[in-house]
Amino acid sequence: MSRVFMIAALVLGLVGTLWAQDFGGLARVDAGRSLVSNANGKVHVDLHLSQGVPYRVFTLDAPPRLVLDFKEVDWSGLDAGDLNKSARISDVKFGTYVPGWSRMVLALAEPFSVTQAGLEVDTVTGSAHLAVRLAPISAEDFAAAAGVPRDPRWDLPEPEQFDGPPPRAADAPLRVMLDPGHGGIDPGAETEEVVEKHLMLTFARELRELLLRSGGFEVSLTRDADYFVSLERRIALAHEAGADIFISLHADALAEGQAHGATVHMLSDEASDIASAKLAERHDRDDLLSGVDLSNTDDEVTDILLDLARQETQPRAQALARSLVDNIAAQGAPMNNRPLRSASFSVLKAADIPSVLVEIGFLSSPRDLHNLMDAEWRATMAAGIRNALQDWRAQDQARRALVRQ
Repeated sequence: MSRVFMIAALVLGLVGTLWAQDFGGLARVDAGRSLVSNANGKVHVDLHLSQGVPYRVFTLDAPPRLVLDFKEVDWSGLDAGDLNKSARISDVKFGTYVPGWSRMVLALAEPFSVTQAGLEVDTVTGSAHLAVRLAPISAEDFAAAAGVPRDPRWDLPEPEQFDGPPPRAADAPLRVMLDPGHGGIDPGAETEEVVEKHLMLTFARELRELLLRSGGFEVSLTRDADYFVSLERRIALAHEAGADIFISLHADALAEGQAHGATVHMLSDEASDIASAKLAERHDRDDLLSGVDLSNTDDEVTDILLDLARQETQPRAQALARSLVDNIAAQGAPMNNRPLRSASFSVLKAADIPSVLVEIGFLSSPRDLHNLMDAEWRATMAAGIRNALQDWRAQDQARRALVRQ
């Protein structure tokens, strides 16, 4: 015997689900019984959980996605390939979205509306079954219905006015924002041995400790655990911290070009090579496929103003990138045959903070993979980055003094 604890309100495919009572603890997904399949012309999403949890369902457009939010689910043992048996679902991602909240995102091969959504909880065992049914819909109706439902119980509070940190003395510690790539629902590159999101968090923590022990640095991380942070939010965190520089850390897997050795990327509207262009495109797409709503992005006037502001910042970012290449190479770390590259990485678009993206290696390279899993090698790489920041700051201060004269 079971009873329904939640009933979804369905309006043209936009679903906002509220809960009637609170659930506690961490729900575990039953991988063996959960399935995404086709039946009777519809897509069936069936998730079996160890207990009932608050949830909501909604759709996002461009590209079309179905988003399932939970509080909170342990996805251990679930494999996307085993879960998804529907040709109408092109990709499935799941993981931590923000601390305390989990998310599953299904990339839709065509527009669908949610015709049914309900969670049944067995009163004897406490286990739960979430059933979602999708039916084809026109692209126009899908776009009109898509969007994140606003509810204070799920969403962050509205942002408050932030005036920025007060001015600091010239000899104040250098504020560094380290950005461990990916996280939560976005794993990044994966091998049998390691996942990029975990490796980059480990390296960011190691680099932070080295910088703090060296003196002259204040260090913040865009994330300090395994949760998702959107590209836009990573930049906002750098501003909130009053960061002097922003360094995004990655170890991707890339077939295009010579995908081995360390590389440093700068922001540019035109990519320096095909591999960099595809890498930037994939980073942005991973952000989208994690369920981010970009319906309120900057307009053309704002983009022009930001480009004007970057005219001062960009030369400083280029100098930072060159210092990183030189000092990492001086430590003896393997470098790519074209170590300095550029592309339109969204995470580097802070107009007033010199920003770079460092690929410390590629998981697709056996040599790099071996190095990346070696703590001593990572310490060598961290020392190269530390030396680069020290050299860059001395040069930057000297150049600024000349400009003032």
